[in-house]
Amino acid sequence: MTVTALGEVLSFAGAKPNQFHGIVGESPAVHKMIGKIVALATGRSTVLIVGESGTGKELVARAIHQASAPNLPFVALNCAALPKDLIESELFGYVKGAFSGANQEQLGLFRSAQGGTLFLDEITEMSPETQAKLLRAIQERSVRPVGGMREIPVDVRIIASTNREPEKAVRDGQLRKDLYYRLAVGVVRAAPLRERTEDIPLLVRHFVDLFNAKSGKAFKVTAIETAAFELLMHYSWPGNVRELGNAIEAALSFSTSEILDREDFTLPDQLSSEPAVALPSNSREHAIRSEERR
Repeated sequence: MTVTALGEVLSFAGAKPNQFHGIVGESPAVHKMIGKIVALATGRSTVLIVGESGTGKELVARAIHQASAPNLPFVALNCAALPKDLIESELFGYVKGAFSGANQEQLGLFRSAQGGTLFLDEITEMSPETQAKLLRAIQERSVRPVGGMREIPVDVRIIASTNREPEKAVRDGQLRKDLYYRLAVGVVRAAPLRERTEDIPLLVRHFVDLFNAKSGKAFKVTAIETAAFELLMHYSWPGNVRELGNAIEAALSFSTSEILDREDFTLPDQLSSEPAVALPSNSREHAIRSEERR
């Protein structure tokens, strides 16, 4: 899906961008990533997804799951969002009376994901002690709930992610070496947006369609000024696809017409001196079609 810039206004028209289980993009980096997802979908091996914040690591994990076991559970845990002393009980569950407040048995995420996929986001935020117990659960295919006396068999595919370089995380003591080797049976890298800038027009169209559908406004955004579009193409996007999506959502919220303009976007002053990607006249005509502003 492409865009042509011939006038002051670029209008959103034509078919919506193609998606692979929610992943939007036609760049070589995206095609390479999808190839790995397809290959990994044929098995049940553990997977480690590596990528900067905002690159869509959970989206990759969900794509692997959807391509392999769409009718089975997908359970996600953000290891950075929970206090480290609670992650173990979240993962393995607990028996009634295991600690103060444990008034009933809790299955835990491993057993909740039985037969499906357990996604552990930001695995390096997990304590070394819990990482050791996680490794044992993966190897033994069983878990022991907190306060429990017996092992309970589980059949769960583990997909983990990190926004750190794994080798450096191992050297820094943030990731156990043995756990890293166990997770890295399959490694997928989620490319930062600066390495797939040719996907920006497709993503802009995708997010406009997405937030148009969610908008409660009486009108829908149908076009973007060339100046605003050039702004998006020149910006460095340190927050990657997540930041682009947030910027589009905010712009649609601020917009008072069917056309997004430069003032609808409030990006930090981090513009690069060169365009993020060239704008060849024949490269984007299917994503955004240009027309003279009325």
